[in-house]
Amino acid sequence: MKTVNSISGGQTSAYIAANYPADYNIFALVTTDDIKCQYPDAKVRQIVSDKIGKEFIGTLEEDIIIKTILDLEQFIGTKIDWVSGKSFDEQVKRYKLNGEIKIHLPSVMRRTCTVEMKIEPIFEFWKKNIGEITETRIGFRANETSRANAMIERANETNGILTFKSIVGKSDNGRNKWKHIPYQIPRFPLIEDNIYKDSIVEFWKNKPVEFAYMNNCVGCFHRNPVVLKHMSDRHPNKYQWFVDTENQGMKHFTGNNWKQGMTYEKIRSSFKQMELFDTDFNECDSGYCGL
Repeated sequence: MKTVNSISGGQTSAYIAANYPADYNIFALVTTDDIKCQYPDAKVRQIVSDKIGKEFIGTLEEDIIIKTILDLEQFIGTKIDWVSGKSFDEQVKRYKLNGEIKIHLPSVMRRTCTVEMKIEPIFEFWKKNIGEITETRIGFRANETSRANAMIERANETNGILTFKSIVGKSDNGRNKWKHIPYQIPRFPLIEDNIYKDSIVEFWKNKPVEFAYMNNCVGCFHRNPVVLKHMSDRHPNKYQWFVDTENQGMKHFTGNNWKQGMTYEKIRSSFKQMELFDTDFNECDSGYCGL
């Protein structure tokens, strides 16, 4: 059975890539078409474009994640396959109504961004390059057994194999035909080997791989408002993308917000009297894209 390491760009999944060699290391990159969020180095933009097979403008994660994956590939001495699906801009444009494209935002209860920008491009890579059930290593640590058990329960519904709902053709009336395709068996090596965060942090000390301050998108809706305010100060252009997209979405649907009961513009203008420091936050504030 082929093995796959799913790499997010954080220290934990990088630890798996460094310590549990696999047949494939796969990294899914979140992209944006917004020129205001352009990655600053043109040469690196071209390298990333070549890796994902389409023009790379920028990412809505912290820019350092690009360097992380390039450095990690050199450190482990093994190829990392980059994949990328829809840009975030494309992902939120759901359909046309009266000739106008409508914005429909993902949320905690409707994590379409995770599916379309992370899971789907990894599945498409699997379908094109592997095509058989794989053992996929997931970066849950020894204290995250509840997350692992939830994934195992989902897999147990289909004989221990996770599936992905994919288009497999067209029906006679022209509509898409869908099927749940089995493609991976999850495995949790850090839980099996009793690896906690402190061991992972210690491992990466003085190693030539630099990591982002926080993983996942700058405006990830899993983050609490104080953290989002902090990220708006650290990455104003990227945070502005989330503000602009939400403002456009609210014109189309009532309550079409990233977070229920508040707007990102309001979050950015709050906490003005608070001086926030990087050390005020921990990994629980970093957001979670569901992988």
